[in-house]
Amino acid sequence: MNMNENERTMTATHHHARSEKQQKNLLTRLKKIEGQIRGLERMVENDTYCPDILIQVSAVTSALNSFSKELLACHIKGCVTEDIREGREGTVEELVTVLQKVMK
Repeated sequence: MNMNENERTMTATHHHARSEKQQKNLLTRLKKIEGQIRGLERMVENDTYCPDILIQVSAVTSALNSFSKELLACHIKGCVTEDIREGREGTVEELVTVLQKVMK
């Protein structure tokens, strides 16, 4: 995967490890989403009625949004807060850039 210069810069900033509880919560959410995606696949394979599939797609979208909100909260409470305390002012600009990308 090719990353543009801006993405490369973001991944190079300081990362603070998530707590074990945060890691577990995020992975649990992803496993549930994975199960929902498999369910969607089965629905398509079984030629399920389109509106029923669309309702499930909406549920997956909602689950992904919830995952994103939780991950963003972890990032702000961990990496961003710590970087600000350590005087890394570029972190705020990075957060703004990330928010602009995810809120398209």
